[in-house]
Amino acid sequence: MKQRIRVVGIIKNGEGVLVLKRNRGRSEAPVLWELPTGKIKFGEQPEEAMARSLTEYTGLTASLVKLRDVITFLAPEGSSQISNLYIVYELGVTDEAKLEPRDRYTAYKFVKDFSTSNIKLTETSQSVIEIIEGKTVSGHNAPRETANSVVINVDGASRGNPGPAGIGYCIRDNNGHIVEHGGEFIGFATSRIAEYYAMRKGVDRAIELGYKTARFISDNLMVVNQLSGIFTVKNQDIMPIYKDIVGKLEQFEAVSFSHVPRSQNTIADGEANAAIDKILKNR
Repeated sequence: MKQRIRVVGIIKNGEGVLVLKRNRGRSEAPVLWELPTGKIKFGEQPEEAMARSLTEYTGLTASLVKLRDVITFLAPEGSSQISNLYIVYELGVTDEAKLEPRDRYTAYKFVKDFSTSNIKLTETSQSVIEIIEGKTVSGHNAPRETANSVVINVDGASRGNPGPAGIGYCIRDNNGHIVEHGGEFIGFATSRIAEYYAMRKGVDRAIELGYKTARFISDNLMVVNQLSGIFTVKNQDIMPIYKDIVGKLEQFEAVSFSHVPRSQNTIADGEANAAIDKILKNR
């Protein structure tokens, strides 16, 4: 399967989010706008590619390059599918007065509300904005309906590492309402194994409930980066469950993986530890 990797930047000011007008090339081509987007050159780190692309295409210099999210989804390309991975950065700039679209771009706008804007975004930027902002972009037929994604928090815990281990999850709909939450004791395991078992539980529940798009949240950065394709899996103990999860992800139209601090993952964390406590108290 082919994979497309891009870096995407989000720049905000009081007027909204920066989008750039694509060079139409052929006069009959549609007018499209997008977030600042670039490719990663050989030997570059993603954040370096983001900063370089910003300067090349807008004349701006990044004063902040902060990882915001990593979005992955499958999309059709001819008779096959292509895996899309977009590394999304929040960008800060100190020289906004120097903003001058160039090369692939011809104009710019700051948009405050994409749900009422009449600009036509590229599919990539539409997907990023709908996932990040949680709003439908008007005037588009979103094939993946990313704005309607459920949010699934997962967490794994181990007492002793390795030791008695549990997993927890919490599912919220696109309005933030809790659909369900729960936890399970998984036996004696490392925290790394527990984190992956928790993610698989979240994926399984999403499939069982019939969701086609989902945003998975974990406080374990390693799991997020590995499932997003940023890091490779080298540990043989997690390879089987990693491959199992990746195979199941093909049942979705769109998925994303996000990292949050533990303080923002309290329900899933509580469920995982409650599952361990229940077993230990009964012994």
